[in-house]
Parts: sequence; C-alpha cells; structure tokens
Amino acid sequence: MLADNHTIFDPVTYILTGIPGTEESHVWIGIPFCLMYVMTLCGNSLILFIILTEQSLHEPMYLFVSMLAAADLLLSTTTVPKMLAVFWFRAGEITFAGCLTQMFFIHVSFIAESAILLAMAFDRYVAICDPLRYTSVLNKSVIGKMGLAVITRSFCIIFPLILLTKQLKFCRTNLLPHTYCEHMILARLACDDIKIHVWYGVAVAILVIGLDIVLIAVSYGLILRAVFRLPSKDARLKALRTCGSHICVILMFYVPAVFSSLAHQFGHIIPGYIVNLLANLYVLIPPMLNPIVYGVTTKEILKRVISVFYLCWSRSSLL
Repeated sequence: MLADNHTIFDPVTYILTGIPGTEESHVWIGIPFCLMYVMTLCGNSLILFIILTEQSLHEPMYLFVSMLAAADLLLSTTTVPKMLAVFWFRAGEITFAGCLTQMFFIHVSFIAESAILLAMAFDRYVAICDPLRYTSVLNKSVIGKMGLAVITRSFCIIFPLILLTKQLKFCRTNLLPHTYCEHMILARLACDDIKIHVWYGVAVAILVIGLDIVLIAVSYGLILRAVFRLPSKDARLKALRTCGSHICVILMFYVPAVFSSLAHQFGHIIPGYIVNLLANLYVLIPPMLNPIVYGVTTKEILKRVISVFYLCWSRSSLL
C-alpha cells in the first residue's frame, strides 16, 4: 500500500522495517534483545510478586517500587514482542489502529514512570526530612490517590496526541523505519503541517518531564541538606544508602531519554541506525536494570528474593 508524495490515502497497514542499515544483522540483534526482555519479565514479575504477597513490604517505598515494575512491564511488553517479530520473522505489518494503540501505551508508560519517580523522591524526602510524620503523610489512602493521579495525568497528556495523530492525512510511504510506532516518526509521514505535533512534544518535554526533573532535584537538594545536618556519620551513610537505589534508577531513566531526544534532534548529523538503536535500548535497558538495582541494593527485597530461589531449589531437589 505505497503511495506517492501527492496522493492522499487512508492508512490501513504500516510496515515496521526494523533498524535501517542493519537488516542483515537483524537476527543477531534480536538475540540480546530477547534475553533482555526475558530478564525484564522475570525481574519485574518477581519484584511485583514479592511486594504484593509479603505483608511487611506494604510500605510506601515498596508500593512505589511495585508501581515502577508494573510500568516497566507495560513499556517492554508493548514494544519488544513486535520488535522481535520484525527482527526474526520480518513480520513488521501493523494496522494504523494498532500503531496508535502501541504509541499510546509507550508514551503513557514513559509519562507514568516519570511521575512515579517523582513520587518516590517525595517519599524519600518525607522519610528523611520529616520521619515522625512519615506514616501519617504517606498512608495507603494517599498512595492510592497518588497512583490514580499518575494514571490520570498520563492519560490526559497522551490521549490528545493520539487524537491529533488520527486526524493527519497521509500521502507518503507506509514504511516506518523503526521497530515500534513512535509519535514523531509516524507524524513525519503525513502531508499536513505537523508544527502542532512538534510543539506539543516540546511542551510535554518541558512542562511535564522537565518539571518532574526539577521537583526531583529540589527534593534531593532538601534531602542532602537534611542528611549533612545529621550528627552521626553512620546516620548520614544510612540515609544516603536508602536513596542510592532511587538515584541510580532516576539516572537510568532520564539519561537515555535525553540522549535519545538529542539524537532525534541531530538526526542529520548522527547516522540513522544509531538514533534507532538508542531508541530501542531506551525501552529495553531501564526496565531490565530497575529490578536488579532494587533487588541488590534493598536488603528487605534481596532477602525475600533469596528465600524465593531457595524455596524453588528445595522443591526441585525433592522431585
């Protein structure tokens, strides 16, 4: 269903072509991507299982970790299976409705993760700067409302973008040079003026993601000020240790996003396959590493992960 540059057509099916310039290596590229996806599924599912089934972990910090794991599962499952189908079976066909649906869940997951990281920063701020009010400020009712706010905010920000994209008139090729449906890649195939799409993306980046980053930075500025006022060195180290895993996750989330965004902006300088590969790694690496970071650095989670593996090993040895 190809079209020339002047014929308006209703997009019914698009074809994801994978990573342009690496077609001969698609099969091999798919192998590490598949391994990372399996690790993402196992790690985040295990984190969710442990937190939801262990009553002692039903505390604010761990509930936010479970929200992050759920968002990671949504992001990776929305993108990677289709990605592997493109790499291994050349099954890149996707309907326009399917493309919009995938785009919706990808961007909703991203906005939701940013909001969850902000909520986790607030959790650490209250725990360190106002510990006596921690349980009253962040009770289960408040956490439930924060979770609902995360979902509502993500939906309200991305749904108008989907409606705008649906209204576009397309007259170019139906080949998408990517492994998943990304908003601007799809919009650039349209014949209409897409300035509103560009400015909407900029507004979301500055007013939403930028604001989240600023508020996280302010939270950690206040946290560091409170930590360095503690009289004991051991107390300072303990307080910093509780924030270490969260800071690692923040860096893993925002740094690749910034690099991927810059790569798209300077696509005329950077080779296309590099831009595409960065975008793919962005949806693979943070969801894979987040459960590892929390599993290794959080003593309570690590203890229960070890007990789960020990229980599985004991049962298998009895069979």
